[in-house]
Amino acid sequence: MNHKKLKIFVAVIILFAIGSFSVLSNDTHLQEDDGWTYLFNGKDLKGWKQLNGDAVYKVENGEIMGITTTGTPNSFLCTEADYDDFILEFEVLVHPDLNSGVQFRSNSLKDYNSGRVHGYQFELDPSSRAFSGGIYDEARRGWLYPLSRNVKGQAAFMNGRWNHCRIEAIGSSISTWINGVQCARLTDDLTTSGFIGLQVHSINNAQDAGKTIKWRDIRIKTENLEAGRWKSDPEVVELSYLINQLSSWEERHGWRLLWDGKTGNGWRGAKLDDFPESGWGIKDGILTIMGTSGEEATGPGDIITEDVFSEFDLELEFMITEGANSGIKYFVNAELNKDAGSSIGCEFQLLDDANHPDAKMGINTNRTLGSLYDLIPAENISVPGRSKQFKGVNRWNKARIVVHGNLVEHWLNNEKVVEYDRGAQMFHALVANSKYSKWPGFGKWPDGHILLQDHGNKVHFRSIKIKEF
Repeated sequence: MNHKKLKIFVAVIILFAIGSFSVLSNDTHLQEDDGWTYLFNGKDLKGWKQLNGDAVYKVENGEIMGITTTGTPNSFLCTEADYDDFILEFEVLVHPDLNSGVQFRSNSLKDYNSGRVHGYQFELDPSSRAFSGGIYDEARRGWLYPLSRNVKGQAAFMNGRWNHCRIEAIGSSISTWINGVQCARLTDDLTTSGFIGLQVHSINNAQDAGKTIKWRDIRIKTENLEAGRWKSDPEVVELSYLINQLSSWEERHGWRLLWDGKTGNGWRGAKLDDFPESGWGIKDGILTIMGTSGEEATGPGDIITEDVFSEFDLELEFMITEGANSGIKYFVNAELNKDAGSSIGCEFQLLDDANHPDAKMGINTNRTLGSLYDLIPAENISVPGRSKQFKGVNRWNKARIVVHGNLVEHWLNNEKVVEYDRGAQMFHALVANSKYSKWPGFGKWPDGHILLQDHGNKVHFRSIKIKEF
């Protein structure tokens, strides 16, 4: 089924679901049965408090209405009570020009950014990006589950209509639905408790003042949650932020850790028989290449996996320091280039684009972060026109490399930035006009090692995992 037909099919299912949810909502309004408790009494804002911004919240027709206001930061109408494990349901109607969200397991602490609300957010995004139902980490880590990883979920939200939303937060497992369509499936254990908050986003243009977001039928269930879980859509991939460990979903789906978080087991120096004795540090679950001269492989050298891989899904977290250069290589032939310099293979470039001169070298920015180094520049393919979603230096970012036969993809923070066919004539032409032209068959070898590069700058790695096809 093509993408257009899929959207039409999902839309039909959603329209049916909306009608069903509407009947259910009217029949159960303000009743407390089957373990559900209503957070909004339909009359006033008792049990809620406003934090951060000065947007207007009021009650009309049994609904909470948020009204945009100029000159104020993000506003949040928050429950006075905190919740840890729960199932939350609500209906929402968002003005199509606005962005909004519902906070959960969120907090406002004096010692964190002067009390700024932070924590998980159920995204409400009527724009063409269509990330509604995705999970954003407000004022902290940014996107955790963008809907670039779930195209079917992008069709769930209906502009100009009431939408039924559901959040299941049970232990480290967090799942979301809109109108019965699963949007996100996240595993994360950073925050286990906090309030529920209704966001009115700040606005930049005066013409957006006075526009509204409305919520109704906000109810929560905090007991017998396992029995109340909805069945997850098997097509919705889980994204996990557990550090140096696999979720049960990942184990069931064939993932394994490439690094144990404690030792150099499974890795060796690219030009050594063992793991380097110095220059690579392992501390607190973080693997670090120490800064030296800033030159390629002049310190302890690259490290490679002892195993070789052909078709795979590789994911890891990296943190680059200011001005740093490094890379993740794959299809590495460790027998080539035994002399000075790095080992040879295809490279997912790791670079501080703003502060390293390599960003301006090469051709058409093909040496920038996420690029297939010296061959194909990185750009946001998942959301055309949107910039690469780099979270910044000294912050954790996710890199992902997927190889299916000759088809290869690079992903940066769960948005695709490079795709190519290494068996195509175009790839052959790119290699022929690059620094790799002297290596026969470059990029077309059937398998190779995974490599983490020593380029003389300090870079950190963790949560390195792989699934082979």
